[in-house]
Amino acid sequence: MRRRITVLGALAIVATLTACGGNSPSGQSSDGVDAEQSAIGQSASDGAATVGSLTIWADDTRTGPLKELAKDFTAQTQIDVNIFSKSNDTMSKDFIAQVPTGKGPDMMVTAHDGLGELVNNGVVAPVDIADSADAFTESAVQAVTYDGQTYGVPYATESLALVRNNALTTDEPATFDEMIESGKATGAEYPFVLQTGDQGDPYHYYPFQTSFGATVFAQEADGSYTSELTMGGEKGVAYATWLKQQADAGIFDINITGEIAKQSFLDGKAAYTVTGPWNVDAFRDAGMDISVLPIPSAGGETAAPFVGVQVFYASAKSQNQVLVSKFMDFMKTPEAQQKMYDLAGRTPALKETAAAIDDPDIQAFSKIAETGMPMPSIPEMSAVWQFWGLTEANIISGKEAPEEGWNTMISNIQGAIE
Repeated sequence: MRRRITVLGALAIVATLTACGGNSPSGQSSDGVDAEQSAIGQSASDGAATVGSLTIWADDTRTGPLKELAKDFTAQTQIDVNIFSKSNDTMSKDFIAQVPTGKGPDMMVTAHDGLGELVNNGVVAPVDIADSADAFTESAVQAVTYDGQTYGVPYATESLALVRNNALTTDEPATFDEMIESGKATGAEYPFVLQTGDQGDPYHYYPFQTSFGATVFAQEADGSYTSELTMGGEKGVAYATWLKQQADAGIFDINITGEIAKQSFLDGKAAYTVTGPWNVDAFRDAGMDISVLPIPSAGGETAAPFVGVQVFYASAKSQNQVLVSKFMDFMKTPEAQQKMYDLAGRTPALKETAAAIDDPDIQAFSKIAETGMPMPSIPEMSAVWQFWGLTEANIISGKEAPEEGWNTMISNIQGAIE
């Protein structure tokens, strides 16, 4: 999952590429991925499914772990699995383009936030997880639910949390103001550091926005999102006003990029930061003593971060549906989810497996993710990112007045949706 969501990041959600072709004379596929690295069992040199075996697309961060996992599946079932490496930025669009032609894979592993586009293009098959839904975290089930139907098997979740430098403080602030007071008492250069950038970062700011009750879209009882925009009105304006107040106090700054925020925390210049599990190893490698805590509320309600969910999707046109079903059942098991955690370090979506992880920081991230909200996967979300981050950045920098800027943003988003 991307660590900083900008306009470019948003476009990646609804990927914009052309379908890839066969192999080049050099042995590389047209997207520059070595065909050799994709093979387990039979060759998958063009990434197309082969009858009698399974072909799975994944990005390069998952290819290695999936090869190892597939060995276990093949040993149990005698079904060959071909893992084909694809660019994360291009995979979903290639899937949409190739599945209807019969050239796509049987399955794809990617984040959940493009589900709406996949469903609307008719390229993913429903996957019934009713028999095991209670075993998964609520946010994981919500993430694979679209229009009341579940698609795919979730295998990992990740979200933001508050990370504390224990060398500076051992406080556990419940509110944003308490956190700032605690951070200032340490004498650190930054009481709290949060990545922002000149394009804004609504992903990292969203927990504070939700604490004002200004969630991005309305949700149905099953957790699926509707196209009703809900971050406008008094609650949204209250959040925007608070942003400007924190900027005036020197807490928020568009000059703080992701790298600056991370390095400042690594250097002991900040008592607290909000980040995800992807930075934990860097903090540990630097010899830091950290704790992972719930994000404090700024607006009085629970600060609920976005939750990203990694999913195995099934092609709606696969000729190997029985084999796909067997693999999906395999991925529902604690053993498979534990293996993916051991190999890739992503928090399992199965509650039992996540609870068994012997790592207090990962345990804490998992617990906090249970209070989060799955990132919207509806197509309307693509209309939100382009206005959202820039408006926050402009309010923080003083280019726009909070109420006027926020209301203009809401109007622009609503117009883009309609």
